[in-house]
Amino acid sequence: MIETIVHSEKAVTLLGGGEAFQADVKEAMSHASTLVVADGGARLALEMGLRPAAVIGDFDTVEAKQLARFPAEICHPIAEQDSTDFEKCLARCEAPLFLGVGFMGLRRDHELAAFNALVRYPQKRCVLIGAEDIVFAAPKRLRVAAKAGSRLSLFPMTPVCGESTGLKWPIDGLALAPDGRIGTSNIALGEVTLSFERPGALVIMPRAALVPAIEALMASCGFHDR
Repeated sequence: MIETIVHSEKAVTLLGGGEAFQADVKEAMSHASTLVVADGGARLALEMGLRPAAVIGDFDTVEAKQLARFPAEICHPIAEQDSTDFEKCLARCEAPLFLGVGFMGLRRDHELAAFNALVRYPQKRCVLIGAEDIVFAAPKRLRVAAKAGSRLSLFPMTPVCGESTGLKWPIDGLALAPDGRIGTSNIALGEVTLSFERPGALVIMPRAALVPAIEALMASCGFHDR
């Protein structure tokens, strides 16, 4: 059984070691003030003068002298190599919502691994924030107040079928798959509703849609297992 390290009744910001700017972290923490740092994100936290509730990871990318600047009781080494540091944080933190900064951009392999984790932990509602986009795993049902004319892409990480309203090109009756038909570059006509037979699709929206995405995911609470 995996130990819970951080338990929060409010949203949590996760900080990774990828591309992250202070404005990104500040915006995330305005919605999710509790901060959990994933391994290499420790350097960024120190540079930004942030005080995390926990530092979690295998500590293979953070220097010992950097780690020593945090109180020992908040540092949680997880030695196993079967999961990424992002997964280690998701698995050991409980919160109604996570906002992830520093998990997109720079290395594509790390970015793909983060996307993989999103759909493998569908019960952990998490929005990854990048320079241009936000990405999150679609719950089984979602209603999002998208801006008319804005981009709303769907990318299936596993074969899925679903239905939609409010999209220029509905997905009803389509079999989506990572090696088949995908749903990128769709356009929202206004409020969008999505329903899927099971988790497995990513939703990609412009960065400006962060607040509507947060509100939609919070409202979707309880739908994952229905």
